[in-house]
Amino acid sequence: MGRCGTRAWQELLVLLGGLWMWGSGAQPTPPGPTRSSVPPLKFRLAGYPRKHNEGRIEVFYNEEWGTICDDDFTLANAQVLCRQLGFVGATGWAHSAKYGKGVGRIWLDNVNCAGNEKSIRDCKHRGWGNSDCSHEEDAGVICKDERIPGFKDSNVIETEQSHVEEVRLRAVVSGARRRLPVTEGIVEVRYKDGWAQICDEGWDSKNSRVICGMMGFPAEKKVNRNFYKLFAERQQLNYRLHSVSCTGTEVHISMCTFQFYRGNSSAACSTGMPAVVSCLPGPLFATGGAQKKKQRQQQQQSQPRIRLKGGAKAGEGRVEVLKNNEWGTICDDRWNLLSASVVCRELGFGSAKEALTGARMGQGTGPIHLNEVQCLGTEKSLWSCPFKNITQEDCKHTEDAAVRCNIPYMGYENLIRLSGGRSRFEGRVEVAVGAAEGDEPRWGLVCGEGWGTLEAMVACRQLGLGFANHGLQETWYWDDSNVTEMVLSGVKCAGHELSLSHCQHHGSSLNCRNTGTRFAAGVICSETASDLLLHAPLVQETAYIEDRPLHMLYCAAEENCLSSSARHANWPYGHRRLLRFSSQIHNNGRADFRPKAGRHSWVWHECHRHYHSMDIFTHYDILTPNGTKVAEGHKASFCLEDTECEEDVAKRYECANFGEQGITVGCWDLYRHDIDCQWIDITDVKPGNYILQVVINPNFEVAESDFTNNAMKCNCKYDGHRIWVHSCHIGDALSEEASKRFEQYPGQLNNQIS
Repeated sequence: MGRCGTRAWQELLVLLGGLWMWGSGAQPTPPGPTRSSVPPLKFRLAGYPRKHNEGRIEVFYNEEWGTICDDDFTLANAQVLCRQLGFVGATGWAHSAKYGKGVGRIWLDNVNCAGNEKSIRDCKHRGWGNSDCSHEEDAGVICKDERIPGFKDSNVIETEQSHVEEVRLRAVVSGARRRLPVTEGIVEVRYKDGWAQICDEGWDSKNSRVICGMMGFPAEKKVNRNFYKLFAERQQLNYRLHSVSCTGTEVHISMCTFQFYRGNSSAACSTGMPAVVSCLPGPLFATGGAQKKKQRQQQQQSQPRIRLKGGAKAGEGRVEVLKNNEWGTICDDRWNLLSASVVCRELGFGSAKEALTGARMGQGTGPIHLNEVQCLGTEKSLWSCPFKNITQEDCKHTEDAAVRCNIPYMGYENLIRLSGGRSRFEGRVEVAVGAAEGDEPRWGLVCGEGWGTLEAMVACRQLGLGFANHGLQETWYWDDSNVTEMVLSGVKCAGHELSLSHCQHHGSSLNCRNTGTRFAAGVICSETASDLLLHAPLVQETAYIEDRPLHMLYCAAEENCLSSSARHANWPYGHRRLLRFSSQIHNNGRADFRPKAGRHSWVWHECHRHYHSMDIFTHYDILTPNGTKVAEGHKASFCLEDTECEEDVAKRYECANFGEQGITVGCWDLYRHDIDCQWIDITDVKPGNYILQVVINPNFEVAESDFTNNAMKCNCKYDGHRIWVHSCHIGDALSEEASKRFEQYPGQLNNQIS
């Protein structure tokens, strides 16, 4: 390069250096007349469903709102963002657009904060606007519900002009106003302290489908617009939205495109009328005899191939599908709201509120049937969606997918309340009677006679408080209410009902021996529960017959572990024939399994020299194919402990030294085949084909999230000398067709099991 070129190159370097000095020096120096300071970032929480302290995090940068990608997102990032929103800190964060997909730019990706930064600007990231994400990966934050003292709310932007949060259907037909659920009415959105309407210009069935999904209904139907047009002409309406356009797959109207009326909207919707929607309720919420009958017939035609398990409320749970006559779970890879909504609608609920990952509703058992389910949202069934068949390396049950669906508002929670408890999760049960006739409801107590875990489960569900921990028959220690009259007795629930009024009860003819308030029913509820189930293959692998001398069975006889005919035996001579096997009982729930009785009331058994924390923990039965018992046994929980646990789960319970008893989530308790009472006395059983049945927690003494998986069944053939045990499975693991085949099993002709 020549001298002239060299000089020009030097001048260019000086000029660039000056520009760099100006750019880097502009921020720390006070703004002069010719220098502009970096505008402060603004933040807001958006999306649905959310609260004031949680939601999709959005940042205002370069005159435009945008989102943050969840790649490499951590709690430390959430801490910084929550402080910038004016909260003292964060309790969690959410991935995969839990609060809905944002629009516009994705401003930040691969954000990496230490947690003590004053601003998200100070954290490492890929650069503003540099992202390889889609809005399906929008991050959300959950902030502590405590404000920073003196924090000015300038960063918490209330964006009523671009957000629709709350929506309702307002019934206007006389008679329908009192009836729940509301299936037809004018669509209204929350506006300031009241409600406003949507102009129906361009409104179509896809929009109606979205609204019905939000209201908890699987489908929409045609509506008589003429009636509502006459109604609208006589009303002064306040229109808020127009030009709503949905694809039909959105889970909330805020995800559709729409326009707000600005300023004075008195002349709004001059050529239209308020949007009106009519919805079809699912089977669980159908009203009217004809509708219920039609839906019952549809249900009876074929067994559903999808179900929800382990949820506390209607419309939530782990998703299980039926394939090759066996129920199994879905892996959560790529699990999202579109696929979850297909599940919800297929089951007769609305669209999905949440697509849950990581076995949030407890771990399932058996096969994992599907992986990477990718529904478009328009499918009638999950089986119509693209998916991958699972391989053993792909997924574990710690990745079981689950859903929370929108369900119709039924008002059941207004007919029950708790009084006297130390927290809102416990207390004496009070129910409202007479409210159905439109009168002022009368509050009264429930008779404690016969009140147990199943009834408490329904009460806690109706209250919206999750699962039952305990059902209490005496509540003298919660006596601080002025409600003293018993109004309900003889309550007997199956456990799945949505309200105590759906259970069997004595109705208006009260029948309660002890009507004093101390004998009123009470509950202790919990957001989580245990879920016990037996490892079926181990029973099959370890079953054998032993002829045990009577002189070795004195302790067993004392604990009633032998059949009644043993009392007439020629003790200590002779023997009893025992079917022995090992039991491995897993806790796959979300809370530890603990005995109902505290240590102070455990019973000491001198003969075996141990404590019983539950008198009957399991029932063992030999049944004929038609269900008749021919032999039975039982096992007291003389030691509930963590024998082994999954990787990364620590043991918490052991029986040694009068220790605490229980089974930790992710652990199992092993009752070996060679311990006392781990058998069925089959001395009096004749040769033949039978069913071996084991039922855990048979008297529902301890609450669980799911009692349908507490029974295990096996086919067995006994020839008088040997026994073959096979086809062992959890009670609800097979299809109805396969279960019938199992019950009708004709018996083996040889010892070859196909």
